[in-house]
Amino acid sequence: MLKKHILTGVAVALALSTGSAQAAVSAAEAAKLGTTLTPFGAEKAGNAAGTIPAWTGGITQAPAEYKGPGQHHPDPFPGDQPLFTITKGNLEQYKANLTPGQIALFQAYPDTYQMPVYQTRRSGSAPKWVYDNTIKNATSARLVDGGNGFADAYGGIPFPIPQNGVEAVWNHIARYRGTYIVRRASEVAVQRNGSFSLVTSQQEALFKYYLPKGSYADLNNIMFYYLSFTKSPARLAGGATLVHETLDQVKEPRQAWGYNAGQRRVRRAPNLAYDTPIAAADGLRTADDTDMFNGAPDRYDWKLVGKKEIYIPYNNYKVTSDKVKYADLLKVGHINPAYTRNELHRVWVVEGTLKPGARHIYSKRTMYLDEDSWQAAVLDQYDGRGELWRVSIAYLKNYYELPTTWSALDVFHDLQSRRYYVQNLDNEEPSTIDFSQPIPDDGYFKPAALRRRGTR
Repeated sequence: MLKKHILTGVAVALALSTGSAQAAVSAAEAAKLGTTLTPFGAEKAGNAAGTIPAWTGGITQAPAEYKGPGQHHPDPFPGDQPLFTITKGNLEQYKANLTPGQIALFQAYPDTYQMPVYQTRRSGSAPKWVYDNTIKNATSARLVDGGNGFADAYGGIPFPIPQNGVEAVWNHIARYRGTYIVRRASEVAVQRNGSFSLVTSQQEALFKYYLPKGSYADLNNIMFYYLSFTKSPARLAGGATLVHETLDQVKEPRQAWGYNAGQRRVRRAPNLAYDTPIAAADGLRTADDTDMFNGAPDRYDWKLVGKKEIYIPYNNYKVTSDKVKYADLLKVGHINPAYTRNELHRVWVVEGTLKPGARHIYSKRTMYLDEDSWQAAVLDQYDGRGELWRVSIAYLKNYYELPTTWSALDVFHDLQSRRYYVQNLDNEEPSTIDFSQPIPDDGYFKPAALRRRGTR
């Protein structure tokens, strides 16, 4: 399944895993960014077969139908139709371009799971200032503490020409998703019989790493702040969570607080990391499953395997359309394939193997990172016996008001229990994520804010 050719200059890096601090790439190597490589380090050229086009800048403006912040996103490619659909019946024909987890979903749900495949549109894009910072980072960024953090990078992808697996993981963690976001969205555990009950919350995040006028020195080891206030169901309403996400979580672990509306008390949540189960996820998601993968990478040895051409979710505007009801989207075993869009893209493949003596419910995690955005599109995760257990899928789209490529929905499949979990549902909300609100100062994200704002 590996490509016949791998990017020149990374052949040695493919065998490397997490180790000591790595030096930045040379100025000559970095000069490829924006020429033969995109500013984020992807191959500009298309593939030999012509099934992946060249990158020409991606989406650079919103479609005419888009009226402004908070509006559900009109599909910029409304006329596109599927080229073909992968089913259990024709699976053998397409296996070479699927992950083991995707193949397992066809085997688990042979009668209903499908992947409509569309024309590949390399729509990924970002603001020029993020590109400029990324190019600067290429010659300055360095891993610290054995790969448990990085330094001397700011406001862009830290390692656009990765030399090892842990650098690629940090590229996903530190990718661009705007600066300050406000959204109201729901998450849901879908049971084996298809039943579900929504948990809805108001979410806010400030990505300090992407404050345009800041610098690495200004971070004080804080990558971002996150606030979430539960709105429904009534039994959970008023509860709140605050997270201070640190850049080096081994040196300074993530700080988290929870607010209980019934007790009107704010308490530290010291274990909100690694494989701690998330209560609202009904046992289907760990703390570091959030956002496909987050937090300290120190419990795994990460290997940069290389690149593959994989069918991944891309330009998924239908799955979050306000014209689609949750009852139509959330089906037994998986979301409704009719609303999904998959395209052939090159992805970086990164394998994380649990270190000897380290503890985690996943013995191995394989990441498939979109080369144009560094967003993890698919994760295959294995249990302690080495058997494939969970498959995480991010349904990507371009948030063209910024622009950036980010997940529209995150879906976490448990192959053993035949249940799945969905985050970021907002189809039935009057508005979607808003990137335009004024940026608050650091004081807005203090624990005292939980008690002031965490009301039923």
